[in-house]
Amino acid sequence: MSVELDNIFDSFDKKSIFRDKSLLQTNHQPEEILHREEQIKQLASILAPVLRGERASNLFLYGKTGTGKTLSIKYVSDKLLKRVKKESNFKLNIVYLNCKLKKVSDTEYRILAELIKKFGGTIPQTGLPTQSVYNKFIEIIDSEKQLLVLILDEIDQTVKKISDDFLYNLTRLNSELTQSQICLVGVSNDLTFLEGLDPRVRSSLSEEEIVFAPYNAPQLREILSKRSELAFKENVVVEGVIAKCAAFAAREHGDARRALDLLRIAGELAEREGSLKIKVEHIDQANSKIERDKILDVIKSEPKQFQFVLYSIIKLTENQNNESIFTGDIYNFYQDICLKNKSDVLTQRRVSDIIQEFDMLGIINVRVISKGRGGRMREVKLAITNNIIKKAKEIIEESLDYKL
Repeated sequence: MSVELDNIFDSFDKKSIFRDKSLLQTNHQPEEILHREEQIKQLASILAPVLRGERASNLFLYGKTGTGKTLSIKYVSDKLLKRVKKESNFKLNIVYLNCKLKKVSDTEYRILAELIKKFGGTIPQTGLPTQSVYNKFIEIIDSEKQLLVLILDEIDQTVKKISDDFLYNLTRLNSELTQSQICLVGVSNDLTFLEGLDPRVRSSLSEEEIVFAPYNAPQLREILSKRSELAFKENVVVEGVIAKCAAFAAREHGDARRALDLLRIAGELAEREGSLKIKVEHIDQANSKIERDKILDVIKSEPKQFQFVLYSIIKLTENQNNESIFTGDIYNFYQDICLKNKSDVLTQRRVSDIIQEFDMLGIINVRVISKGRGGRMREVKLAITNNIIKKAKEIIEESLDYKL
């Protein structure tokens, strides 16, 4: 076995088609951000006052996933920090926090604890009143004269899991600071996020707004071509591969992140089979793999109530040998799971909304069936492969206290 493994590793080393795979990773910060020049200029204009030691307006960036929001704000942040270090005699602090990180956006307490940690402070994981944590946060940032730009990526997660009171409290912090000032930058993939906020929060949070439109297929092709030239060795990418990657991503709302993932995974799949070329069929294989992984990531990150609803659908489908199941049956089964796992039971209407969300994600198919005078019923069928169903079931069962 040892010899076989050595042969695999030797073959892998010799046949590498990558020059620098990190250029295709989503956390790579390129020197030049294509097709976002206008948004970057707007960002620079709005945040420029910090170069004079003045607080900039609160700012809100929104657009679909993979449209360059995070990339652009980090790019401008880096430029600001370099400029301040060279020319200024005051302190500029730019702090980035992704609110979707597990166990960060669950509570107001945890977000503040994470921010305090970024400033070098410490706080117990639990146990203090929330107001005490706020006081600690104010104390630590107001201990010296500084300008703080606080970037909250996927800010909608805080409202989804907590409430918009947290955002309102953050926007009011400047009135309690004596030496420091805070500028908030909110980033969201949810285009309708602002509409659901309390008017007070919306007016104070989104003093300035920048929209990031989806990339179109030609723009994605240019982005991919530029990255692939540097990421792969010469003549590795077969003609048609870049175009297919771009077409897949354009169909997914112009998601450049998705396009780069497709190209990277296609390269990895090509290497594993010993191919020195990335072919169009490798893009198809990569697309199937991403779809599977995306669904499992969604299932892992959703709250328990979402998992319970999906588990009900999976178990009912198993019990009825893949025959049709209906929303009423799902709700009854879901209630049993909640009761046996000592969890709150959502209303039937809320469970119906969750079922609709699963339909939008492509996890299930929902079809309305007319029963004549008996009204209409919603028929539900799983739309994912048996392999994904098995893995989804395992993920959910890990969080169950009592399995049905």
